Amino acid sequence: MIRLLSQLPIPIDLNAPALDPPAPPEDPTRLSIFEGYIGVLAVSFIVALAATPIMRRLAVANGVIDRPSEARKVHRMPIAYLGGVAVYLGILAGIFFSYIAAKTGDNLIQWHTTKHLNAEGLPWHVPLSVLLGLTVIMLVGVIDDVSGISPRVKVGGQLIAAAALAIDNVGVQLASGIMLPIAKALHIPVTMVGGFETLMVSIPLPVAIGGVNAIPIDFVYWVGTAIIAVSVLGLCNASNLIDGLDGLLSGTTAITAIGLLVIALGLALVDDGRRDAQRIVLCLALLGACLGFLPHNFNPATIFLGDAGSLMLGFCTCAIILSLGDTGKTFLVAAGLIVYAVPIMDTSLAIVRRKMEGKSISAADDQHLHHMLKRSLGVKGAVITLYGIAASFAVLGASVTLLRARVIYFLTLFVAAFIGVTAIKVARKKAIEAQAAAYDAKSGRAPTEPHADEVKQMA
Repeated sequence: MIRLLSQLPIPIDLNAPALDPPAPPEDPTRLSIFEGYIGVLAVSFIVALAATPIMRRLAVANGVIDRPSEARKVHRMPIAYLGGVAVYLGILAGIFFSYIAAKTGDNLIQWHTTKHLNAEGLPWHVPLSVLLGLTVIMLVGVIDDVSGISPRVKVGGQLIAAAALAIDNVGVQLASGIMLPIAKALHIPVTMVGGFETLMVSIPLPVAIGGVNAIPIDFVYWVGTAIIAVSVLGLCNASNLIDGLDGLLSGTTAITAIGLLVIALGLALVDDGRRDAQRIVLCLALLGACLGFLPHNFNPATIFLGDAGSLMLGFCTCAIILSLGDTGKTFLVAAGLIVYAVPIMDTSLAIVRRKMEGKSISAADDQHLHHMLKRSLGVKGAVITLYGIAASFAVLGASVTLLRARVIYFLTLFVAAFIGVTAIKVARKKAIEAQAAAYDAKSGRAPTEPHADEVKQMA
């Protein structure tokens, strides 16, 4: 019976409206990719926001506080440390959220479309080497905040974190973007190793061992490892030096994370490589953790990052910037450094200033950018001004992926040079006045008296 019914003709209404064809899928944009990963931002923000008061109570209960024993310090009452641990927990929570989203497949994250997939058919996760580096840096910083350790031990911890990145090739390919074009221009032979082009150097042995007459050395890998070590040391300590006002480092790092996120989303849009999802997750985890900590840390602060936080934020930022060159795009690493220009510029000026004054590079002073601005604008004014400068550099760095890179480089050079020269003039004002007075005394000239109009204006 059912068979007979299935063979009966089905009447067709020719006047019935036609069904609309399915809409074609929209092309992905930076915003659509960002929306797919926004859960990482939310989790990091909530965890850091909730963990910060807990860490504050723990720090106060155990006497882990910063006492204003030096004149260059802004605060006049003891402030709790261990804020860096709360930021660490926020970053860690965001990364673990991405792991859970990949394992459960519950659409907690809408991964962007990519052909670079792991064995599970998903985008590559944040490597464990980054987690190891974050943990080592944080623990070394906590020990320093609690009991104090020598600078050598802190540097050792940073080098261990750098070695973890090198083992997992996070940033190693940056060297290939510099060395391989030069090698090809000079007709130096290039070797393929693990799917990547590199330069192999053989060191001959005086005596053959096991039939081996030479030791092959991957020159690009070891140069890349050296670049990673220098970068980690530089950015970690640059972040540490600028952490001198309430909310300054956490706020500027959040602004930096936004600039780096724009670059990362652009790379994901063109399916640059297997680190696309990793960069987005790290940027969002860093941004969420900083934003969750900032309300507690903004002036008047109730808790500080401490070395545990300042060094760790520098490391996390460094890992993201180095990963931008994973496919040999060195200009994107330069863009990332522009985004993070404020701490780098402040550290560079400190080195130049101390060398000009004949002081040790590690000597502390009160002539950093934030100190100068604080004397004129107050704490909040100085911090907000530096936020604006950081945002300007973030826009310049992100614009490298949108505009002509050479124009951006020139604008960055102009702005950095103007800020740098002005800062050195302000910091060296007393020295310049002393030099002028010494010249007048040597030449027998009396100090120049101000003109009558100038006296009237000063009055």
